[in-house]
Amino acid sequence: MITLRDVTKEYSGGVRALAGVSLHIGAGELVAIVGPSGSGKSTMLNVLGTLDRPTAGTVHIDGHDVGRLPDAKLSALRATRIGFVFQHFHLAAGTLAIDNVADGLLYTGLRPAVRRRKAAAALERVGLGHRLDHEPHELSGGERQRVAIARAVAGEPALLLADEPTGALDSASGDGVMALLRELHDAGTTVVVITHDREIAAGLPRQVRMRDGLVVDDTAHDTALAEATL
Repeated sequence: MITLRDVTKEYSGGVRALAGVSLHIGAGELVAIVGPSGSGKSTMLNVLGTLDRPTAGTVHIDGHDVGRLPDAKLSALRATRIGFVFQHFHLAAGTLAIDNVADGLLYTGLRPAVRRRKAAAALERVGLGHRLDHEPHELSGGERQRVAIARAVAGEPALLLADEPTGALDSASGDGVMALLRELHDAGTTVVVITHDREIAAGLPRQVRMRDGLVVDDTAHDTALAEATL
C-alpha cells in the first residue's frame, strides 16, 4: 500500500522535516506513526496523503508513483483511494451530519442522491444512523469525530490516515474512536494513525517511531528479527 524510499522533505530556510525516510506499509496493516512535536510525523502525513511532494526520494501509494502523477491524477487518487481524519474534525457548522459526509464525496463524480445514500450508509457504519439530521453543535466530541470518520470512509478508500484522532476527546470517547478504527482495519482498510501519544501507539500492532525527521524504530523489524531467530 505504501512504499517510501530515501524520502526527504525540505522547506525554505534549510529546514529538513524528513531526512531520508524509507518505509513499507502493506495493504491491510494497522500502524501507528509516533513521535514528539517536531519529529516529522506531520510532514509524513502530508507525504503519505499526497498533500505534499517530497524534495527527493520516491513515494508509491496504492501502486502509484506519486512523483510521476500530474496534479489532476493526484487529486483523483486522494478523492478515491485515501481518507483523512483530523484531530479537530473540520465539520461545516450549520450543516447536517449527512451533508457533512456527503460533501466529502463531491470530487468523486457521483450524483447528489448517490452521495447522500453513501453518506447515510457510512454514518450507520459508525453507529450514528440516528444522528443523520443533527448539526455538529448538537453532537458530542466523540460523535463529531465519528462523523469525520464516516466522511473519510464513505468513498471506501483503501487507505485511511488519522492525524491525532483522539487528541480533542476525553478518554472514553477516544477509546471509542480507536475501537472504530480497529473495526475498519478488521474490515480490510489500511489504517495509519499519526500520534504523539505513546499509550495509543502501544495499543496498535505496529509502531513506527520518528525523531528529527528519521524513523528511529519500527516494531515490524523487531518482529521479523525475532521470527528469524526462532
